[in-house]
Amino acid sequence: MTQQPEDLKYWLALRYVEGLGNIGVRNLLQGFGAPERIFRAPLNMLEATPGIGSKTARNIREFNHWERVAAELERARELPTTIMTCQDPRFPRRLLFIYDPPFLLYVHGELRPDDVNVALVGSRKASAYGKYTTERLSRELSLHGITVVSGMARGIDTAAHRGALAVKGRTIAVLGSGIDVIYPPENEWLAREIAQSGAVVSEFPLGTPPNAPNFPARNRIISGMSLGVVVVEASEKSGSLITARIALEQGREVFAVPGGIDAAGSRGTNRLIKEGAKLVENVQDILDEIKPQASFSLDAPEEIAPLTPAASAPSGRASLPRPVVSGKEGLLIDHLSTQPRSVDDLIAATGLAASEVLPALLQLELRGLIRQTLGNKYVLQE
Repeated sequence: MTQQPEDLKYWLALRYVEGLGNIGVRNLLQGFGAPERIFRAPLNMLEATPGIGSKTARNIREFNHWERVAAELERARELPTTIMTCQDPRFPRRLLFIYDPPFLLYVHGELRPDDVNVALVGSRKASAYGKYTTERLSRELSLHGITVVSGMARGIDTAAHRGALAVKGRTIAVLGSGIDVIYPPENEWLAREIAQSGAVVSEFPLGTPPNAPNFPARNRIISGMSLGVVVVEASEKSGSLITARIALEQGREVFAVPGGIDAAGSRGTNRLIKEGAKLVENVQDILDEIKPQASFSLDAPEEIAPLTPAASAPSGRASLPRPVVSGKEGLLIDHLSTQPRSVDDLIAATGLAASEVLPALLQLELRGLIRQTLGNKYVLQE
């Protein structure tokens, strides 16, 4: 669903009301339902809204920056940029439940409601070890159908996006500037690549420079839209530790990759592990933690159609109720039973590529239709 310009005019106007922040907008939307009603509401009703004082209420009633709003809409059309509101079904649903969710996102590319997101973040001054480890984890997460989220900064963030792109996976970059102000500038090519197979997003108006206060705000979106945050490399004062702290406050899983005890870039991650972050040695350490969450995730895939009895089960296969699934997932279901089968067996039996089998298996597992057994084998869930 694409928001019409007339509707967007009022959403953007909320952005430019002096003294009005994300929490205030949320409270107003809960009270009035639509931005246009907010601007038409009586002063006393605005003042009665929690978190909206008399001064902000007057600023809403006296708002007169419509030319600025029109210029923003025109610039968005020229780029082109999608301006997505929090009421759009494509808006990341997990973001709606953080303390101060953004009510608008500027988007290049595509956000999908069925994305299962994991964030990879770390130092801008990354070592060769940090970059290699990040790219490896990102590639393997992507091959399992995970969407990799990061901030497109130098170092670890860039490596995270590159790893996903290397295997044609989905990745999302969250900017601390306007979506038309790419920072660092040498990552303009990366932003274009990401938008083709994922999304570049920002909550900041067009033309916003990458000022320092924007990045902690950006970090809450990175963690807020993700099931977990993996810190690969970080010094003791790294901004990635802020992302980890925000993730904990939002109830997200926090992971850390250990490093050498003498490496300055590993002091932050090693400290996180001492404080209770989950140690990551391989991608399975991440998947094992997020699978139970993803099964009940706000971003979970749509509910499977009602189960129907199986017809006559082939020899050696239990007569279990058969879920109505199609495509690659349906093909895999047809070749699974109560007898464990390895990934290699399934690739040979179905003719699918490994890059197709692993994500499909993960989606079936997240939906509770299959489970993984010892030796990385899979069976139908009883």
